[in-house]
Amino acid sequence: MLGPSGHIDTFTRDRLPPPAEWPEFLLERFQYPDYINAAVELTDRMVEKGFGDHTALIGNGRLRTYKELADWTNRIAHVLVEDYGVKPGNRVMIRSANNPAMVACWLAATKAGAVVVNTMPMLRAGELGQIVDKGEIGLALCDTRLMDEMVACAKHSKYLRTVVGFDGTANHDAELDRLALGKSVRFTAPPVGRDDVALIGFTSGTTGEPKGAMAFHRDLLIIADGYAKEVLGVTPDDVFVGSPPLAFTFGLGGLAVFPLRFGAAAALLEQASPPNMIEIIQTHKATVCFTAPTAYRVMLKAMDEGADLSSLRAAVSAGETLPAPVYDEWMSKTGKPMLDGIGATEMLHIFLTNRFDDHRPACTGRPVTGYEARIVDENMAELPRGEVGRLAVRGPTGCRYLADARQAKYVRDGWNLTGDSFWQDEEGRFHFAARSDDMIISAGYNIAGPEVEAALLSHPDVAECAVIGAPDEERGMIVEAHVVLAEGRVGDALMVKLLQDHVKMTIAPYKYPRKVVFVQGLPKTQTGKIQRFKLKQ
Repeated sequence: MLGPSGHIDTFTRDRLPPPAEWPEFLLERFQYPDYINAAVELTDRMVEKGFGDHTALIGNGRLRTYKELADWTNRIAHVLVEDYGVKPGNRVMIRSANNPAMVACWLAATKAGAVVVNTMPMLRAGELGQIVDKGEIGLALCDTRLMDEMVACAKHSKYLRTVVGFDGTANHDAELDRLALGKSVRFTAPPVGRDDVALIGFTSGTTGEPKGAMAFHRDLLIIADGYAKEVLGVTPDDVFVGSPPLAFTFGLGGLAVFPLRFGAAAALLEQASPPNMIEIIQTHKATVCFTAPTAYRVMLKAMDEGADLSSLRAAVSAGETLPAPVYDEWMSKTGKPMLDGIGATEMLHIFLTNRFDDHRPACTGRPVTGYEARIVDENMAELPRGEVGRLAVRGPTGCRYLADARQAKYVRDGWNLTGDSFWQDEEGRFHFAARSDDMIISAGYNIAGPEVEAALLSHPDVAECAVIGAPDEERGMIVEAHVVLAEGRVGDALMVKLLQDHVKMTIAPYKYPRKVVFVQGLPKTQTGKIQRFKLKQ
């Protein structure tokens, strides 16, 4: 089942799920040699192909070519192996915001044969500790500006022995950088197998205990050779920009793997606020953007105020369902579709998506080539077209949790169950309904919050909104809308009635929000994703 391993430390392979709990993998289209190192393919191999002088990374005030990136990562790989004793299969944690140095550390550790765990700057010592314990991580590379929580984590950890600082700015003034200066720009990567674990993406579970989704070297190449090639059609002229942290697989794919696989450039922002992204798009003529719908709404407003985003040929929306009004407005202002897509850490990246030549509002599209999807009931039986049920998917990537009993819940009968409710139309396109556990059931009716949100967002007085199910004695649950009004609008009883009537006129009347709460802002993650669970507290 698995190809040969080059790992000396067999921790991750020993903790793969039992074979009976694996999803079925469809690998016919994706064949790689027994031994392949994803980081070598994204750097040194690109130099060999003639991309040495092409810009690879933009960030912190400078441009770096593929040759510079290959040399930089080779020097760091030498440090990891020679100074810190990293062996193939050891886990290495990286703590940093999105910057070129983080990408260099990730590539260098991967080259050295390590299993990388990327983490967000927002995590605190306790959260980092949970990940360290689960992955038995012995070495952490940390941006020197973020050392406090990392050091605090190491103090109490029985596994984390070494924390090494690197300079996330362009100054190269930290321990790792100084050691790297004296190393060779040539590095012979130890052999690792295509089926060796290269990355563990930790994702929060409903219980609060993080789940570690393991990705192989081949998986990192599959998402580029699948989605990025087929859907985005990446060329060396592309410049990528986006908001998701590199610690998320969505960000790592969109802002590192995809551009580097095809000789394109990635512009990295530590503070990826919409105004900063707008500036980058204009300055560097970015062509591909990855962010959440909330950021695209700000960009649309900026266009009205004169921002020139005409260089963008692909606007990819994920992480949040894409409301039809945002899609429609983007289409009318740019003449180009916004590509809605859904992915999962467990699947590594997007597996259902719209295409440039096949797109609809309020629609997530069709499976990426190589993937299959269906809508199933609780017993895994496929449901008829038009019925809402659980999304099941399989393809060349799939869930492999690190030593976790929750594997049996995510994978059933060879299919990955993403935790989303979808329906399929007569033409075979998939439409998001809600998170399976976020479906609002009111007086026997199934109501999908995102549908109500889209209706509210089509009203000119609504700037942002989030819909949740609130407990109700009479109806079991009611629809509760948290609304941020447009500037100058007043949240009074008249406005409540206006919005309720608008929803009743836009979608089936039983779906209207029986309670409307006016708020100044909505709780969001670093990537702009609305945290609906906080509204329920």
